[in-house]
Parts: sequence; C-alpha cells; structure tokens
Amino acid sequence: MTRTLVVTGGHPFEPAPWNEVWASMPFPVEHMAQPEALERIVPGRVDADVVIFYDMPGLRFTRDPSDPLERIDPPSGYLDGLRRLLAGDGCERVGMVFLHHAVASWPASEEFAELVGGRFHYQPGTLRGVEYPDSGYVFDVRHTVEVLDTDHPICAGLPASFELTDELYRFPVFEESVTPLMRTTYPINASTFFSADLAIRGERNSDRGWSHPDGSDLVAWTRDVDGGRLAYLQFGDGPVTYADPTFRQILANAVAWAAAA
Repeated sequence: MTRTLVVTGGHPFEPAPWNEVWASMPFPVEHMAQPEALERIVPGRVDADVVIFYDMPGLRFTRDPSDPLERIDPPSGYLDGLRRLLAGDGCERVGMVFLHHAVASWPASEEFAELVGGRFHYQPGTLRGVEYPDSGYVFDVRHTVEVLDTDHPICAGLPASFELTDELYRFPVFEESVTPLMRTTYPINASTFFSADLAIRGERNSDRGWSHPDGSDLVAWTRDVDGGRLAYLQFGDGPVTYADPTFRQILANAVAWAAAA
C-alpha cells in the first residue's frame, strides 16, 4: 500500500473539500503543514513512498503595498536532501508530485526552479540569466487539456482531451528539461491574464502596465532526477477542480507512478 504524505502551507486553500479528495483515494494519506514539514522531508525521516507538495514555502506576504513580498532562503541542505530522496542516495527512494502553486515556492533559490522545471514569479525575477516580469494568472477558466503522452502511467485511462475548470498560469517553463505530458489549448499569451505582482499589492485581476513574454502551454510534466521520479501538475486551484473526477484520476495515477520509483 502506497504511503502518501500531503504537504500544505504558505498558500490559502479550502481544507474540507481538499481533504475529501484524499479521503477518496485507495491508499493511506498523512497530512502535514509547513513549516513543520521542513524537518520531516529529509533523508532518513520520511515515512512515505510519495510526497505531494501543495505548499508554497519561501515567501512571506507582508501586506505592505510598497514592499509586498519577502523571499526566504531554503534551510541549508534542504534542496539537496530532496534530490537525495528522489535518487535514493543513502536513503529510501521517495517519489514527488508538485501541484499548482507549489511551483512558486522558494523564489530566492534557482536550484528549486531547476528541480521542478520552472517558476511562477510573484514579482519580477531572474531565471537562468533571463530577466522575467511577474507571472500571470487567470481564475476559473474552463479550458481543454490535451494529453501528449497517452502511454505514460499518469495519463492512464484519460481521454485524448478533456475539459477542466481551474486557474491557469503564465510563467517560464524549462521545456527542454522536462518530459511533457499534457498541454492546454487555452491561449496562454492572451490578454486575459493578470499580474501577480499587482495582485499582492492589492490590485487583483489587473494587467495595468503589465506584459509577459510568450508563456508555455504545458500543464503537466515529469522530470528524471538521478533516476528518481518527479511530476508537476498545474491543476488544483479550488473546490470545483477538487471535485472533478478527471483531476482525481490524474492525482491517483501520479501517486502510483511516483511510488514506483
């Protein structure tokens, strides 16, 4: 039986419908919040086969419109510990699945972006030597997802395309460093996206003076980390998505795939 640890913290969500998702899964699930999870997700201390990251550590929102975000460095050795867990380096191998806002974690660390395969920027930042503006978001989009790798276990049982209502992001993805699984047909470079930086300054759903270079249409991918299994799924903003049976199937498939590392 796959032991699964679900980590939250650092980003708001609705606990009751979120927990119901995991209660419906056919495997045992333990829930833990940040920052306590930082001391648990280290080699030799993780009593799980798979860790689900639905957290967003490394940021502190100050509520000060003039300086709305504090970036926090990850604890010394933490990211190296994640790589060791994925690789089974001197410890039991652990698979990892990062969901939705987890891609915005640890903005002070390029190492984390390299691990996951991209980064959502709440404020302008540098990534691989390129200066990026803050990333874009749009809530409650009914969009079509196309499956790019029908043979991959995470895509098992899915139709060639399906519809999902969710929040979408516009942010840089290291497409050459990931194995793509699914893409959205929603126009990622459309003017319907809003500025993350304006949102945390109190100006929600605004694109005033904001622009962003072409984004990626990938919404699901995997990475091989020294033989270990890591997946990122952009899905999972709120209760409407949580209740979607296709979303739940993708989650169950991702856990099973990651556990097989």
